[in-house]
Amino acid sequence: MTPEALMRRALELAERGRGLTSPNPLVGAVVAHNGEIVGEGFHERAGGPHAEIVALEAAGARARGATLYVTLEPCNHAGRTPPCVPAIFAAGITRVVAAAADPNPFVSGGGAVALRDKGVAVVTGVLEGEAAAQNRVFFTAMRERRPHVTLKAGMTADGKIADVHGAARWITGEAARAEAHRQRSEVDAIVAGVTTVLRDDPALTVRLGRPWPREPWRVVLDTDARTPVRAQVIAAATPSRALIAVGETAPAARVAALQSAGAVVVPFPVREGRVAVDAVLAALFEREVRAVLVEGGGEVHASFLEAGVVDRVTLFVAPLLLGGRTAPAVVGGAGRDLKSAIRLGSMTARAVGDDLLIEADVLRDANGCPPDRRGGGADVAADHASPDRRGGGALRSRPGGK
Repeated sequence: MTPEALMRRALELAERGRGLTSPNPLVGAVVAHNGEIVGEGFHERAGGPHAEIVALEAAGARARGATLYVTLEPCNHAGRTPPCVPAIFAAGITRVVAAAADPNPFVSGGGAVALRDKGVAVVTGVLEGEAAAQNRVFFTAMRERRPHVTLKAGMTADGKIADVHGAARWITGEAARAEAHRQRSEVDAIVAGVTTVLRDDPALTVRLGRPWPREPWRVVLDTDARTPVRAQVIAAATPSRALIAVGETAPAARVAALQSAGAVVVPFPVREGRVAVDAVLAALFEREVRAVLVEGGGEVHASFLEAGVVDRVTLFVAPLLLGGRTAPAVVGGAGRDLKSAIRLGSMTARAVGDDLLIEADVLRDANGCPPDRRGGGADVAADHASPDRRGGGALRSRPGGK
């Protein structure tokens, strides 16, 4: 097998951990001798063994003199688990091929440097683009020191997320809703505005055809602490996984009632009458949240876009036309003129039942920001539903804790 084919196999293995490894990246590894696979593995969950260790154990004595293909640079520090570099050297691996460098600028000690110091040959950049796309969440979180944010919406073909009366169930079909739950299963937090909670009483839980082992945070942007204590966002699953983001001057009695119901209530700065979304994201990052799915209405969507923190959009488009001047659109707010529009990268589209799923990354400028980054907060009161571009140099090791 060619180096590209072996790395592609490692990427396939890494995918088996999707939705289960956070706050760690997806990683797959293959041990090959003379182009033939003698051991393979992937990182299954945080706290579990690294992909490299699993692959080396599978290879056993056949690892001596072999090449290790891994989708992300091996680590050289101890976190929840021991570092991989000593185990790679001890197994007798003579060559390591890593698809991508680790983007974390705060971890000292490069795995590649340590391996080279021990006489192990290191090659990087094989299928780097595919590896970076696979771990876009982890890369964004390490680079920006905040969670990767995906804005998800279900809308009609004319961009409406509800009709003129506010009715939104169900714009999209059953297959699209199932896909939306799959997307929820891959993130660490699901965010909605309080008006969505008051209007629809969503649970914001992961509901798949099988039990899901991880429970994402359910986050409500609620400046004045208006979330009902019996709301599904609190009661439908573990109450302590519901985080109510309130303003610093939210009524104390309402805050106390929500806390008594078991929810986590966190005060945040308020800007223009709205909870500051960048502060919310910072707090979530400290709670090891690496991926956020925003399921708000048009005003919440606008606030995240205005804050410049949306990294990707996923839009479910139903074959419907609603019209209506007052029917809420997928993005509200004051709007932008054409020259300052937020631009999306290459879009992919596929049918999901009778609906169309469109996905794209938000384009960034040379400074890593969307065009016209303005800052701002979440409108929770009126919500209606290749070469290493990270800087080159020695590779850095990924944070421990797998």
